[in-house]
Amino acid sequence: MKGIFKRGSKKGLELTWTLGKVIFPVTLIVTILQYTPVLPWVMEKLEPLMGWIGLSGEAAVPLVIGNMLNLYAGIAAIISFDFTVKEVFILAVMLSFSHNLLIESTVAKRVGVSWWFVAGVRLGLALVSAALINIFWKGGGETAKYGFAPEKTVDPNGWAEIIIQGVQTAFLGIVQLALIVIPLMIFMQYLREKGWLDRFSGWVAPVTRFLGMERNTSMTLVAGLTIGLAYGAGLMIQAVEEDGVSRKDMYLAILFLVSCHAVVEDTLIFIPLGIPVWPLLLIRLLTAIVLTAAVGFVWNRLQQKRKDPSNEHTYHSL
Repeated sequence: MKGIFKRGSKKGLELTWTLGKVIFPVTLIVTILQYTPVLPWVMEKLEPLMGWIGLSGEAAVPLVIGNMLNLYAGIAAIISFDFTVKEVFILAVMLSFSHNLLIESTVAKRVGVSWWFVAGVRLGLALVSAALINIFWKGGGETAKYGFAPEKTVDPNGWAEIIIQGVQTAFLGIVQLALIVIPLMIFMQYLREKGWLDRFSGWVAPVTRFLGMERNTSMTLVAGLTIGLAYGAGLMIQAVEEDGVSRKDMYLAILFLVSCHAVVEDTLIFIPLGIPVWPLLLIRLLTAIVLTAAVGFVWNRLQQKRKDPSNEHTYHSL
């Protein structure tokens, strides 16, 4: 158990260091840009576009950063602004569906799924979900509280205070990241070394059938659900090569995972932003299940029709 704790802690620290190198400069730069003419100009231009999904112009910053970089960078940008609870929730849902597009879509391409398919589905889910939340949720107008992030009382006076505020916000963001990531990595290490991930793969097999996939896609789903598309890339590629997953099943598996991957970690990291995370988890799970099951049902029916000899007989009669 001591060895598992040590190895898990090491992975957690390495991940914190890797992600911290993104979070610190992003938070610092975003904080400084708020007090220059650049960011206000960009926000003003994007505000009409953001309005129809219930967001202010400032929300464009974490959305762009989160999609181009990763979820942690998007969160780092969020805590640099004062948003309402509703805005933070919409941003959390959008970024849950659509983040780290360049890397994760490239990973999907490695396992035989179109880059444009993955990016298009993720961006589409983000926009549709945001629009629906904006229409049906009338609450959440209070200002969000960001856990360890310092509450702003007055605007900083001069470049020195601006930089100090940015460094403070960035540092606290990394501390918060470490407090979440390191325990998660220890837990995942325990599950991996004790064989629970393999057992979970067996338990997931009935779910894969319901979603229209064969049992041999279960390990791919387990890898994506537990450690995400980017971190689980090796396991996913190995599963495709060794388990002989079909093109249809890989598309369905990726469709499910772009809606709902790294589901525990990606949900927990939003807790410090002061939003309800259970609805966030349910939205992702239900979207993934309904969307994948529907596409899988239609795809399997079309395959059966193509293989049905009566269809060929009818075709030749015509």
